[in-house]
Formats: sequence, structure tokens, C-alpha cells
Amino acid sequence: MTVIKTRILESSMDALSIEIFIIPFIVLILVAMAYVYFQRQVADVNEYKGFVFNIVLTAFMFNLLWEIAHGFLYEGFQYDLKHIAFCALATVADVLMVLLLFFGFAILYKDVYWIRELNIRRLALLVAIGTVGAILAEIWHTSRGDWAYAANMPLLPFVKVGVSPVVQFALLPWLIFSAVVKKMKSPR
Repeated sequence: MTVIKTRILESSMDALSIEIFIIPFIVLILVAMAYVYFQRQVADVNEYKGFVFNIVLTAFMFNLLWEIAHGFLYEGFQYDLKHIAFCALATVADVLMVLLLFFGFAILYKDVYWIRELNIRRLALLVAIGTVGAILAEIWHTSRGDWAYAANMPLLPFVKVGVSPVVQFALLPWLIFSAVVKKMKSPR
């Protein structure tokens, strides 16, 4: 059984289908539109660009580390160049989702700097949406065979998706946004 699942993961990585890129492509368009929209709204464009760049950079670093760290929870994962490259590709999609959360909440709160005032209510909503989004994404990807969980991946009851990717999107956006706010407040 493990050999079959390993072959599924290996063949998924060898022959990535166009469907796996559809949602990230749509998210990229939405993020780009939101970026341009808010760029026209802010008083200091350079501060805005730096702010968004810091979110992208921090999101990439945090998510790449997470993707690599939890690789052993997926069938057939090995710590080799091929699998690390797959983690990097997944990280790009993760960054897009972090940006979708960031800009989505910026539209909701009518403030691109909303994360500077991240209270418990906003945090709870961020965690809830991150959690639901991760569950839906995992259901889609695992049902398509894009990846499979190893036996050691703890699963959420009822939905039977991995705990690690759900925790990733429940917590990392908050940690990313908090780190960026702290960095942007510190003297340069």
C-alpha cells in the first residue's frame, strides 16, 4: 500500500496537472488587483510596497520552513532536491493564500494596515477563516491525489484531513502578520 501511495505522490510531482494551478492563478489575479487598488489608496507608496514585501518575504520563509518540517507526514516524502522543490512550489501557493487573507481583510476593514490593530476579534476571524480554508484545500488536494498522508499524520475527526496543514493556516498568518508589524515598528 505504501509503495502505491508513494508512486501516486511521485507521479503527481512528475506530472503536475494544470488543475493544480487554477486556484493559485485566480488568487494571484485577485491579489494583484487588490495590491494595485490599495497602492492607489495609500499616502506613502514606498511604505506600502515595503509593508507588502515584508509580508511576502516573511510568509515565504515561515511557510517553507513549515512545509519542509512536516514533509515526513506525507507519503513518499524524502528530504531530497525534488521534494524540497515541491515544498518551494507549495510555499508559493501558501504565500498567495496569506496575501489573499491579508487583502481580503484589508477590504473588509477598509484599511490595508489592519494588522497593526490585530485585536482578539480580528484574530479569531483570521484563525477561523485560515482553518476553514485549509480544510477545504486539503480535501480538494487529497481527493485529487495531489498528495497523500503518511500513517503518522494526525487527522482531524469528521473531515479526515491532516492536522499539520490545518494548524499551518490557522496559526502562520497570525504569526507572519505579527512579525511584520513588529519589524516595521522597529527602527531601521
